[in-house]
Amino acid sequence: MAIALHTTPGIPSHMKPEVALVTARVEMDVLGFAYDEFTAEQRRTIVAAHPPGAGFKKNIIDVFYDGMKHRPASTFGTVNGDVLALKNSHFKRTDFCQMIFGSSWTS
Repeated sequence: MAIALHTTPGIPSHMKPEVALVTARVEMDVLGFAYDEFTAEQRRTIVAAHPPGAGFKKNIIDVFYDGMKHRPASTFGTVNGDVLALKNSHFKRTDFCQMIFGSSWTS
């Protein structure tokens, strides 16, 4: 459950502690959230115990891309569109505002 819910903003803090823990770890590892809340020594200790591997930043974007490149429409309304836009020059985002303006409603 923690993996399924860790990317849903606002949800992890209302779930079991494991969900919040997974969210905090992913946010720290991937986005650098709370980076300054840890000392350099604490960060070195964590990285020594759980090394991210060479090229982590590029590699994680590649993994995200590989998981969604075959279903680009699923990225609408998510940060995954950012990954596709970076990795695929032909990707065209669905524009939410243009969807509203283009709907059949007249008002």
